[in-house]
Parts: sequence; C-alpha cells; structure tokens
Amino acid sequence: MKFLFGYLKKYRFIMAFGMAVKLSAAVAELMLPYVLEHLVDDVAPQQNAGLVLMWGAVMLMLVVYVRQANVKANRTAVKVAKNSIYEIRRDLFWKSVNLSGGQLDEFGLPSLNSRMTSDSYNLQSFIQSSQTMGIRAPILLLGGIFITLTMDVGLASILCIMAPILITAVVFVSMKGIPLYDRVQKSVDNIVRIMRENITGIRVVKALSKEDYEMRRFQEANEEMAARDIKAGIVMALPGPIMTFMLNIGLTIVVVVGAYRVNGGVTQPGVILAFLTYFNMILMGVMGLNRIFMLMSKANASANRIAGVVNTADELLPIPAEEAAVTQREEYIVFDRVTFSYGKSLQEETEEAAAQDKFDGLERQKCLEEISFAIKKGGSLGIIGATGCGKTTIINLLMRFYDADEGAVFIDGRDVRTYDKDELHRLFGVVFQNDVIFADSLKENISFGRDVSREELRSAAGDAMAKEFIESYEDTYDHRAVVRGANLSGGQRQRVLIARALAAAPRILVLDDSSSALDYKTDAALRKAIREKHADTTTIIIAQRVSSIMGLDDIIMLDEGRIIGHGTHEELLESCEVYREIYKTQMSA
Repeated sequence: MKFLFGYLKKYRFIMAFGMAVKLSAAVAELMLPYVLEHLVDDVAPQQNAGLVLMWGAVMLMLVVYVRQANVKANRTAVKVAKNSIYEIRRDLFWKSVNLSGGQLDEFGLPSLNSRMTSDSYNLQSFIQSSQTMGIRAPILLLGGIFITLTMDVGLASILCIMAPILITAVVFVSMKGIPLYDRVQKSVDNIVRIMRENITGIRVVKALSKEDYEMRRFQEANEEMAARDIKAGIVMALPGPIMTFMLNIGLTIVVVVGAYRVNGGVTQPGVILAFLTYFNMILMGVMGLNRIFMLMSKANASANRIAGVVNTADELLPIPAEEAAVTQREEYIVFDRVTFSYGKSLQEETEEAAAQDKFDGLERQKCLEEISFAIKKGGSLGIIGATGCGKTTIINLLMRFYDADEGAVFIDGRDVRTYDKDELHRLFGVVFQNDVIFADSLKENISFGRDVSREELRSAAGDAMAKEFIESYEDTYDHRAVVRGANLSGGQRQRVLIARALAAAPRILVLDDSSSALDYKTDAALRKAIREKHADTTTIIIAQRVSSIMGLDDIIMLDEGRIIGHGTHEELLESCEVYREIYKTQMSA
C-alpha cells in the first residue's frame, strides 16, 4: 500500500479536512441516543413541555448536522478518490506504452488491460470508502462502547467482552483474503485475454463456425474466475454472520438483564432504550470495519499489481557513447553479427497455467543467429523467408524494442543503444504486420498527431495509392474509420497505413508485409512511387512475395534465424536454391 500512499500524500490536507468533518458527524451521531436517554429519564418526568421541545430541537439539529456533514465529507472523499486514480491511471498508461518489448511480453497485454480497469477500480473504491466508512465505523464502535460504559458498566461489559473477539476475527479473515483476491485478478487477466482474442479474431471464429468452441473456452475461464471470486467472497463474508449472531445474542442479553435492572430500580428505562440504539451503532461499526478490511484486501492485491508496472525500471535507456560498440563501416544501417533470443518467461498465461496459478515459462529459443548485413543511405533491402524465421525480429532490434544478445546494430555510424528513444523512432516510418487503424478520421490516422500539412497529407496518400479512394468519399480525409478500420477493405487499410508511414518524410521506411492485400498492379505502382519520390529514404521491405522485393538493391533470404542467401535478385536466383524455388513457384502461379 506504500505505492498508493505516495499518490495520496499530496491530498493529505483535503483528506484531513474531510475526515475531520466525518469525525464530527460520527460524534454527533453518537450523541443522539445519549440525548434521547436524557430526554426520557430526566426531562419527561418533569412534565415541562418547553424543556421537551428544547431537547427535541437539539436532537433535530444533531440530525441535520449529521446529514450535512456526511454529504460534505463524502463529496471530499469522492474528489480525492477521483483525482488520485486519474493520476494512477495516467502513470500506468504512460508506463505501459513505454515498456520495452521484453517487458510487454513479460506482463502480457490482457494483464495490463485488467490492471488499468478492474485493479484501478478496486483502488478507487478503497480510497473513497476509507475516508468515509473508515472513519465512521471505528468511531461508532469505540465511541458506542465508551458511552455505554459511562451509562451502565454492567450492561456495557457485555459489549467489552464481544468487541475484541469480533475485531480479531475481522483482521484475521482480511489477511487471508489478500492472496485470494490476487488469484481472482489473475483469473480476470485470463478472461480479458480470451475476450481480446475473440474480438480481434471474430471473423475467423464466425467463418469456421467455432462460436460454440470459443464459448466453451470462455465458459471455463468464467467459471474458474467465478469459483475463485466466490471462495474469496465466502472467506471475507464469514465475519458478517458471526458478528451479527454474537451481537444479537448480546442484544438479547442486554434486553433481559436490563429488564430485570429496570424492574429492580437499578437502571432507568431511557438507558435501556439508548443501549439498544448503541448496540445497532456498534453493529454497524463492526460491519463497516469488515467492509473496509475486505476493500483493503482487494486494494492491496491491486496496488501491488499496478505498482509492479509503474515501478518497473526503464530497460532500454540510452547508454554512454564510450560504452557503445563501434563500427568501421560507412553504410547507413549495419547489423554486425547479431544474435538474439526472446526471453525465458512470458507472463501472459495459458489457460492451464492460469488454472494452476503458475507459469513455468517458455524454452529460450534462439531467433536470430550471427546476422550481418549493411544498407547504404537511400538504399533498399528486401527480407524474405518462411513464417517465424526472424524477419520482424530484425525490425524490432533495429528500432530497439529489444536489445541484441550478441553483436551490435548501427544507424548512421552510431550504436542504436546510444540514441534517445524519441530521437531514434523519429527516423522511422513503419508499417507493422497487423498494424492498427484507429477509430478516427483518415486524416488523423495518417497524420497521427504529427505536424503534417494538408499538402503533405495528400502527397503521402498519393504515394501510398490511397488518394483516389479517400477522395472518392464525400467527406474525403474527414471520413471516419471505425474500430480497427472494419469499414475499409484490407487493401485500403494497408494503403492508409503506408500513407501514415510516409507522411512525416522518414529517413528509414520499414514495410513489414504491408502489401499482402494489394493487387500486383497497385503493389508495383506503390514501389515505383517510393523509389522515385523517396529516393533519399533508406527502405526495408519484408515480404512473402518475390515480386515485392525483386527490384530492390539487396535481398536477404532467412531460414530459422540464419541468412542463407544474400545479394540482388539475379544473384540469389543463381546462388540460393530456396529463393529460386520460391520464385519459380510464385511466378508460375
């Protein structure tokens, strides 16, 4: 909870004010039964209507004050909870979008989603309730016991015996609840993962008529989460019935003993009436403490999960030039004997791992081995190979989403590790595999928050072969794409993405399988426009089609993380049997 208190520190004065108001309201609430007892036992026997009305007015003023003070304190609590959670979500989002590739793999996207939503909600509920119920409940409990002691020690001793037992039970059960709620949140991660997979792949699910299969997958995850949630809820709810039972037993004892004491003239009737009210207040206080401890258990688990992301150290900070690798080569981009493997463990759990509450990790698999190549400034490189051979990994290392295990990557003579992240990424215009169209206008999708003029926008769209279809819309560049560009065809989406990559005149253009949905004519026109209008841009094209890369300056053929062919199209046809087979297969088709 230290993480949470760090955000609440700046609100300590407004919290103190709200809690002071809540405290005064609770004290005023405690005075009501005391005034009632005085009215019944001391004022009423005098048969003075004026005194009765005066003390009735005192009770009315206390009721009005309690109501207004509670409203003010509750509003203050809501304000603090809203503002602090706003800051936590802001920092969590900022950290999430700045995690390295390895850190993203480690946390997993579904887990990041649930931390942003359900975990932050748990914190907000706790912050708000702790300022209201967290003050009122202990005051009603302790104050009720103290006042009853001043009224009748014999009857109050019944409460004094029960209260410590109840509080101990609440604290013990709450401590047991923290790990249970942590397991519940892991199950939430699993449900988010399944939901995300199905929403993203909904067309595949429908096309293969796998709705029932996916429903069963979701049902299993949902039942698992429900079972864990029920278990945690049962454990946390145990004190409630026990407390109610014990307090009702105590209440019964108070009524019976009190009746004898009143009958014997030892206790006044008003005292018994006040005791009954204080018993209810004490019951509410204990129930409130139980509720606070339950929220605290959830909040503690959620705070640890959020802190795990927010407090994660930046992994890919720039390194000093004296610690960087050096190269004697003059080419603009150089890969020098680069070897890379993805991490040993990923925290995005499989269903089986989620059910077991553990994840043994993945075998460390070497993805690239001894990769070396160079590209001149303004030159072009094509990368081709089977799925999973490491093509996209080369781009991940070039943009420093990951660091190489061995070897070095250079841009313009500098080790990429010496670049500031923003400085490095401003060099690039990139279209990734399965890139995203946002629910916004085509103009905003292409400019993407950058200072791009109208003419630069139209020029990029023209070079990407997107201008014609965009300007056929009545609202042209203001035409709005829906989520993931579902109202655009596959080819239209790819052309908008390529326009986005070209819009800021990048020094390095990376197209990762970005023309697979384009017909051959459009693909050829696109490559011609890039070659002629962006001659100074260094281009890297990853493709499955030989026709998309055969006109480039250089081509590398990858197979299982190794370069098995390197040269121009004509050279590879002569020297690389795998490339030659791909070419013959595709061209004959």
